Amino acid sequence: MFYRGKFIDGGDGREMGAKRQRVVDQGPSFYGTSPASSFMYNPAPYTAYVNQPPPFPVVRVRGLPFDCTETDVAEFFHGLDIVDILFVHNNGKFSGEAFCVLGYPLQVDFALQRNRQNLGRRYIEVFRSKRQEYYKAIAREVSDARGGSPHRRAPRAKSYDEAKDSAEHTGVLRLRGLPFSAGKDDIMEFFKDFVLSEDAINITLNSEGRPTGEAFVEFASAEDSKAAMVKDRMTLGSRYIELFPSSNEELEEAVSRGR
Repeated sequence: MFYRGKFIDGGDGREMGAKRQRVVDQGPSFYGTSPASSFMYNPAPYTAYVNQPPPFPVVRVRGLPFDCTETDVAEFFHGLDIVDILFVHNNGKFSGEAFCVLGYPLQVDFALQRNRQNLGRRYIEVFRSKRQEYYKAIAREVSDARGGSPHRRAPRAKSYDEAKDSAEHTGVLRLRGLPFSAGKDDIMEFFKDFVLSEDAINITLNSEGRPTGEAFVEFASAEDSKAAMVKDRMTLGSRYIELFPSSNEELEEAVSRGR
């Protein structure tokens, strides 16, 4: 099995952290107020599910631009509690589809109201989905990332890798592709072969205080950051993480943008 831990049957999408090897803060009660304090949604007790578990809160999205990012999808569902976004690939290329896990089952209805609304110049289709469909998509992405599929991700141009290899190291790395639910402890586990403190990890936020999917890590030396590049494109949960040599100036600029 590709994940650690056992997922608890139930409708709270925040409990899927063990499924994708992430630590998600459980926050208030499942039936309490949304931790993100969405302006358009405050969950009420699920009286409709008194005698049965609520459905898993996931939707499938189709028609996404091929250059779209997780931040774009999060903005499309602005006001909802986004727990996870999983982009779907075919033969190593983004298919234009994604799965979006929400914080609460009733938020699915709000997400469906975005059906056929625009993201840039593209109109986006939003469908109900099921937990099993989402899990199958995770398994396929993990298999592809680990090389278990004949349709592996297409390799990037050699010049791209050479540019990374020849870049000057200052002791700072930029991480891209992080799950929105990833915390500093997840990043420390990712770099478990290196000595890091929480203060050395900066997860960047957008203007609304939400994670962007990027982070900066300050290593003890330039030699350590260069050695840490061995983790480039390795997986955190089902996501493969890209690493880039960075600098204190870029770090400070990114942090200031999120203030």
